[in-house]
Amino acid sequence: MRLITVSDIKSITQKIGIESFMQKAIDAIKEDFARWPEFNKSPRHAIHYPQGVMELMPCSDNALYSFKFVNGHPGNTAQGRLCVAALGMLAEVKTGYPLMLSEMTLLTAIRTAATGALAAQYMARPKSCHLALIGTGAQAEFQFLATQAVLPIEKVSYFDPDTQAMHKFHKHMHHKADLQPCTSIRGAVQDADVIITATAAKTKNRLLEKDMIKKGTHILGMGGDCPGKTELSLELLEHSRIVVEYLPQSQEEGEIQNYPNANVHAEIWELVNGTKNGRENDEEITLFDSVGFAIEDFSILRMVHDLSNQLNIGQNVDITPTPIDPKDLYGTLF
Repeated sequence: MRLITVSDIKSITQKIGIESFMQKAIDAIKEDFARWPEFNKSPRHAIHYPQGVMELMPCSDNALYSFKFVNGHPGNTAQGRLCVAALGMLAEVKTGYPLMLSEMTLLTAIRTAATGALAAQYMARPKSCHLALIGTGAQAEFQFLATQAVLPIEKVSYFDPDTQAMHKFHKHMHHKADLQPCTSIRGAVQDADVIITATAAKTKNRLLEKDMIKKGTHILGMGGDCPGKTELSLELLEHSRIVVEYLPQSQEEGEIQNYPNANVHAEIWELVNGTKNGRENDEEITLFDSVGFAIEDFSILRMVHDLSNQLNIGQNVDITPTPIDPKDLYGTLF
């Protein structure tokens, strides 16, 4: 089995470039959403605690099986720990043997941004050039790079109550666009073509109100991703064209958990397949209510497995015993 560490992901991105890695992730996720009926799908298994959530996210087609273990602990950052940490595994369906165990903290950030960018390809106006970011924590740089990979983003306005997080974002991205730090959410989203909300607090927020959003705006709501955690007002939902990843999961975890009668237009695979449109005109507000779905993990694990083999990056480890006689497992110990 191949073991992929944080250092290995760093090596891969340095060899091919982070922009190329992001584009490959967008392409891999698009390929798999295009064959949606081939997958065995289910909502993630989550156990909630006062301090956070622990989740398992399985998915498979007829050749490969994947799962991700991931947490969400917003209070971790105050203790110098990541809010989200994850591991992923890819296995062969034919034999049931594991093929790869990988870090998934970086890969989760990348696949989350890549999925949002994929939706923006279908839902944002093609000439969108002004991106607004609400929240500049661990996701911000990935979200910006992914969006810029599919849209001609030239200007980024951004706000976070943590000024250090805003400085961090500026340090990493100042050479890639015209960056405009703002002192309020309203100021950041004014005249934006695309808005991304990426906050961590596990509560029902109303970061965006209908009167703050101009006609034709596309919104990626990715911070609302578990029960009791939302970011948008009900009035905004009522006036938006809504697309989700997997409706049964989004109804429990997404922005639409607050809106039982939400008119969900499509799941994203229907946009990829061309059976439904992301937007009808340049005036409507579109919303991708993203919570993260296991197919996205499957896609990026599959992609990393291929890249690690091509580039000979990663370590082969003996996780599975290989006795001469497969019925003599005990003998492996001697």
